[in-house]
Amino acid sequence: MIPFNKPHPTGKETIYIHDAVYEEGHISGNGKYTKLCQNYFEQHFGYKKCLLTTSCTDALEMTALLMDIKPGDEVIVPSFTFVSTALAFVRQGAKIIFCDSRPDHPGMDEDKIEDLISARTKAIVVVHYAGMACDMDKVMVIADKNKLYVIEDAAQAIDSYYKGKVLGSIGHMGCFSFHETKNINCGEGGMLVINDDRFIERAEIIWEKGTNRAAFFRGQIDKYGWVDIGSSFLTSDINAAYLYAQLEELEKIQEKRCRIRNSYIERLSCLEKDDRVSLPVLPNYATNNGHMFFLVCKSIEIRSKLIEHLKSKGILAVFHYQSLHKSKFYSKFNKQILPYSDLYSDCLVRLPLYFDLSETEINLICREVKVFFDRTEH
Repeated sequence: MIPFNKPHPTGKETIYIHDAVYEEGHISGNGKYTKLCQNYFEQHFGYKKCLLTTSCTDALEMTALLMDIKPGDEVIVPSFTFVSTALAFVRQGAKIIFCDSRPDHPGMDEDKIEDLISARTKAIVVVHYAGMACDMDKVMVIADKNKLYVIEDAAQAIDSYYKGKVLGSIGHMGCFSFHETKNINCGEGGMLVINDDRFIERAEIIWEKGTNRAAFFRGQIDKYGWVDIGSSFLTSDINAAYLYAQLEELEKIQEKRCRIRNSYIERLSCLEKDDRVSLPVLPNYATNNGHMFFLVCKSIEIRSKLIEHLKSKGILAVFHYQSLHKSKFYSKFNKQILPYSDLYSDCLVRLPLYFDLSETEINLICREVKVFFDRTEH
């Protein structure tokens, strides 16, 4: 079976973990490798302040605390996204107002955002689906006009750009995932990026269980104590050691993944020309970071049969998110009709894409996709 995803160890992960455990003797959070990773992101990408977390979910939850989200506040979120994008704010009592996807892309339709704003709206959360940027100029103009915060859910968007600006650096805060399905990973992990000076000092406190412990260890205060709300959001230095080995190979990993994605585009574009499927549309303001390759089929029936066909040939292809506005949990609160989110929930299928995917395997996958559609009526 060709899996959908396969984490790529670079070879130094266990060396750095051994160093953290046996040489440094510091395996809890905010150790040597936590600092190395955070410094890498701040220096390599120019982020103002980075804090490693146990997950992107944790990073999103930190943004909800930092923005003082309270019951009755409204937060605009795409419906076609992972549950964490909404859950982080629901836990603080917010009402989620879902935004539909674009007709040409699973990301949120920026032109529909303004109509969703009310006097209770506090924030807009954009999701850079498949690592492809939302139109951030449009989003920021709307946010500035209405005095709203913007959070970038950049879980899939490592090393991806909008008009030359790295994603995660444009909104007030950005959130990343280092789950094993992401381009670089540490099994489970995430990161909060803070771009607004107002949030930096408090973010460290919330990150460290509501204490000013980080300032104490920098020698800025002579003792630390409980000063605010917070939780244990920081990740183990073992995870950070694994992640640092991945970061050292970021350029190599990105180049290979982008090459695989581009190969899919080249080999399967004939299906789009024949109106069998739609392929990903990369806006001229965005870059491709090789996170994902997907097809949009004409119906849920065709998608299901395609997935079954590929599985019978030893290839694991998968669908993706189910519209959150129709979820068992949230549909009782929300009766919105969002046709494009539902379209992608029903018709989008993702093909295998990971660093160690071979040319032979790519050929096999593309051949079997074409075989399926050659046997399927338009």
